[in-house]
Amino acid sequence: MATIALFHSVLGLRPVELGAAERLRRAGHEVVAPDLYAGAVAATLDGGFGLLDRVGWDAVVERARRALVGLPDETVLAGLSMGTGVVGDLWPERPATAGVLLLHAAAELPAAARPGLRAQLHAADPDAFAPPERVTALRHAAHAAGVALEVFRYPGAGHFYTDPDLPDHDPEAAELTWRRVLDFLASL
Repeated sequence: MATIALFHSVLGLRPVELGAAERLRRAGHEVVAPDLYAGAVAATLDGGFGLLDRVGWDAVVERARRALVGLPDETVLAGLSMGTGVVGDLWPERPATAGVLLLHAAAELPAAARPGLRAQLHAADPDAFAPPERVTALRHAAHAAGVALEVFRYPGAGHFYTDPDLPDHDPEAAELTWRRVLDFLASL
């Protein structure tokens, strides 16, 4: 089974991330879900970006980096929305990662991405945080680097479609996403 580092959205570490971590644990995986905001949470994107401004991107990434200390080099990097940006920043430092999961936003592929690495992107369609041009760029970069990227779009779902506490929630898309994620992790 996999070891997974799950990084939260701009809203902070909330029930959706804790529930996702628990779901992955029930499937036999070891999961860490660090609190990159030290307990602060927001109810709206504007509030979340306000928290991010107060904490600072460098502090967020450093907290994430510290959460990885002592974890296996093969730890799967997973992020929800803003967490995909955290994954993008840490990915070059973790070349042995067994896999990458990007949920609700597309990250940039690092130049040093390992050929043969497996990755998945799960995003609503449309989604301002995974616009077609960014997804196309990610596909091209993955192909050029030899990264096995799977892209799953969920038409009509809202940005945070996996979060049952938000109006964007789409139960069918959320369930399909988590089934695909579990299949991905089981195949690593």
